[in-house]
Amino acid sequence: MTAVITVPASLDEPQFEQVIDQLAAVPADAKLLVDARHCRFATPYGLTGLLCLAQSRLERPDFAPPEDDDVRSYWARSQFFSHAEGLYTIRGSVPRRQGGNSDVLLEVTPVRDSGDVQTVVARIQEQAAHILTRTLDLEPRATMLFSMTLSEAASNVIEHAGGGGWVMVQRYDWSKRRVGREVVQITVADAGMGFRRSLEGSRARAVADRWDDAVALETGVVQGVSRFGDPGRGQGFKGIRGYASKVDGKLTVRSGTARIAPIIPPWDDDRALRSGLAPFPGAQMNLVIPRRLATP
Repeated sequence: MTAVITVPASLDEPQFEQVIDQLAAVPADAKLLVDARHCRFATPYGLTGLLCLAQSRLERPDFAPPEDDDVRSYWARSQFFSHAEGLYTIRGSVPRRQGGNSDVLLEVTPVRDSGDVQTVVARIQEQAAHILTRTLDLEPRATMLFSMTLSEAASNVIEHAGGGGWVMVQRYDWSKRRVGREVVQITVADAGMGFRRSLEGSRARAVADRWDDAVALETGVVQGVSRFGDPGRGQGFKGIRGYASKVDGKLTVRSGTARIAPIIPPWDDDRALRSGLAPFPGAQMNLVIPRRLATP
């Protein structure tokens, strides 16, 4: 029998928890259908999360794409289908690979090593700098910091994955939402070992009174502990947190059964730490950067 995972109509970070909750009830070796027919909106977090879901399964799952033509077209421009076709058995037709969309600063892009990270940063610098300046009112130096933050994000989550992952960057007009302005969302996600396994051999683990996904996230994201003992390693999240705080952004990282939000801006009311969540492999980092407020 095939288990069906129903994708919500809107698929961002909070709604993806509904997908994970459904997945937790399905054995890892069960046949799976991910039904996205009624999905009308998906962010980088949702799209990369669906790819991670497929990577986590022992048997290749089926995928029912959105029925709405505009949604399917956007997913194709985001290069979701070009990657999903290698991970899912697609039920039905999907648009052919399409060119980029001006709103998509970086399509769904695989990152497996430092060379891929450098390519991602170069594409942002070459193709999206003017959009970032216009969308977020970033100065040239701030645009460079944005690129450096993207590089650190990709490098750090991959470091804890023990393998490759996915990155996507998208801009939105959230003037009618609580944030009240345009934003750019960066998501880096993987289906690898996650923070708890990654840091098993660290000194922090050796001296910890308890060890679970929540403690591992605090250790890696807040304390900056790396699974590598080389001097200077583990500083990436310090830079990401500093950048997010400086630009009034929001940073969250999920791994295993926990999720941490070390940077929560005034325009959001999230909880700093959530534990006891349904399990999901790897790590998923989400960074939302709003347009700079005008100086009075």
